[in-house]
Amino acid sequence: MGASRKLASFRLPPLPTVSELIKLYNLRAEKQLSQNFLLDLKLTDKIVRQAGSLSDAHVCEVGPGPGGLTRSILNAGARDLLVVEKDTRFIPGLQLLSEAAPGKLRVVHGDILTFRMDRGFPVNISKPWEEDQPNLHIIGNLPFNVSTPLIIKWLENIANRTGPFVYGRTRLTLTFQKEVAERLTASTGSRQRSRLSVMAQYLCTVHNCFTIPGRAFVPKPEVDVGVVHFTPLVKPQIEQPFKLVEKLVRNVFQFRRKHCHKGVEKLFPEACRFELTQEMMQKADVDPTLRPTELTIPHIRALADAYAHLCTHEPSLIKYEFREELRMKNLAKQRSTPMGTFSDMTTATPESPRQPC
Repeated sequence: MGASRKLASFRLPPLPTVSELIKLYNLRAEKQLSQNFLLDLKLTDKIVRQAGSLSDAHVCEVGPGPGGLTRSILNAGARDLLVVEKDTRFIPGLQLLSEAAPGKLRVVHGDILTFRMDRGFPVNISKPWEEDQPNLHIIGNLPFNVSTPLIIKWLENIANRTGPFVYGRTRLTLTFQKEVAERLTASTGSRQRSRLSVMAQYLCTVHNCFTIPGRAFVPKPEVDVGVVHFTPLVKPQIEQPFKLVEKLVRNVFQFRRKHCHKGVEKLFPEACRFELTQEMMQKADVDPTLRPTELTIPHIRALADAYAHLCTHEPSLIKYEFREELRMKNLAKQRSTPMGTFSDMTTATPESPRQPC
């Protein structure tokens, strides 16, 4: 108890402010990297509080940049903070922080999209999936250009219990463009309901914590920013492989203003599209005239189970992609020429791979 209290009361020694560090190392936010600095420590403290207690916690911070959020995490009592930064310009300032917090801050120069977080922390912090969450958190002020691919990657990790989720139900507290934050947390029937809503909510409890106005960042982005907290569910609401669910949801939401059966149709080759769509909708017992935004998680679960059943009987269906079939058709039209000459024979389009059905 005494050691825990000591950790929680840790404060960084006097240091140059984040603004002073930016001037000292001549740092500028790179527009092509979607970088926006958050210099107000009251706001970085508020982000950290959304993660819950960090006393004695292990934390991975994504893209720390000049280190404003890093300072708030350390001051919140984290035992072990691992920061992963891709931009070499920020490494010296982060090393300065590391020296001010000996044994507490590890700086890794790397890309979070490829970094092996499953090797970043000691195995003994792990907790069984069915029990409480491990004392491990992922926190980050994410660059806009990486936020969506990164959360999709982590959602797949949650489904497969890989990456940072080998330790158990690791919690995430992340920033997104306000519009993306609203999509992640949108309820059934709302205008913002999307593929991201379903993919996040079938695997996690998702909470839109608060919004940070764009003017709080340097340079000021054109949009406001939302802080979102994710807690993986003990049991996912859809128990099918992640890639199958993602393919289903992606197809359904590509025609978000049409009836949901229009998207379901694109799961199947043209030769058997009508019959299999009808069979899938009937087996799932879902109203084909519902809009994608009106589909609940139980609706998606029923559709995923029905689609998985069809794929079991015809395994080639899972590999079928509507856009690839369309591309091959268009390619064949562009290349089609009358047969009869030697040149015609040499440029003839090879026969398309046989489609299922």
